[in-house]
Amino acid sequence: MSRTTLEKVCIFVDVQNVYYTCRQAYRANFDYNKFWAKATAKRDVVSAVAYATEPEDKNQKQFQNILRAIGFTVLLKPVLKRADGSTKADWDVGIALDVYEAAPGCDTVILVSGDGDFTILLKRIRKRFKTRTVVYGVPKLTANPLIMEASQFNPIDSNLLLN
Repeated sequence: MSRTTLEKVCIFVDVQNVYYTCRQAYRANFDYNKFWAKATAKRDVVSAVAYATEPEDKNQKQFQNILRAIGFTVLLKPVLKRADGSTKADWDVGIALDVYEAAPGCDTVILVSGDGDFTILLKRIRKRFKTRTVVYGVPKLTANPLIMEASQFNPIDSNLLLN
């Protein structure tokens, strides 16, 4: 009896990017359960990381616990408040380093973000490690170079939103 080897995937979610792009484009929230079912079907999940900010209220804590229950490791970063009152909680460098380090150990990297800053990362892991890349993003708010560099682009649309 032959045994089929499952595709090994590593999943990386830029929670802030997904939240704001879904809210802006659809006035709706991303459905992490639907995404998980689609992204992990007939695949071996090597790692799944959601990058978020330190919770400021009980709803954020509850949401992050839901992510953990689904199967994500949730990494948190404090929100930095600038002197001018603006805030920043950018995970781009952390995500990029984690993706680069994980790429040799998986067949496919799944990145949930529309941030064009990740374009060079996808190009590098494809060339260096021959790792396939799948990007999930809101089509009109995902950088075109990121879409073009991905091995596959999956649009976040009504099929991946909470009803």
